[in-house]
Amino acid sequence: MVVGIGTDTVVIRRVGQMMERWGERFAQRVLGPAEFQEYQRRKSRGVAGADRAVRYVAKRFAAKEAIGKALGVGLHHPMSLHSVEILNDARGAPHAVARKALQGYLQERQYQIHVSISDEVEHAQALAIVQTTDR
Repeated sequence: MVVGIGTDTVVIRRVGQMMERWGERFAQRVLGPAEFQEYQRRKSRGVAGADRAVRYVAKRFAAKEAIGKALGVGLHHPMSLHSVEILNDARGAPHAVARKALQGYLQERQYQIHVSISDEVEHAQALAIVQTTDR
């Protein structure tokens, strides 16, 4: 059964401005450890890599906002930017990996998160669906 649906859209240029202002501290604030490693890998690919890295951060930020909305808690306990990582499986599909208190929250309620992310020239968008796993 679907518990909640959340969506978020981020202006990629604004994320780029935040990263120009705050540098990698902004990326570290948004990304978990595995996400940050992927961000650094993308960033190391020259000018094109820098753009891909900004897009990566924007998509992860949108996904985490969408998950918070789908859970109905926003970015408040147990949800935070570091309590979930958006990783890609072997086929490239994104999936949410819960950490910390969010992991226990989801297990206790038998919730599962599904996430879809996309970007275009100016925007990154994410859709999250939370469903119960008991049926």
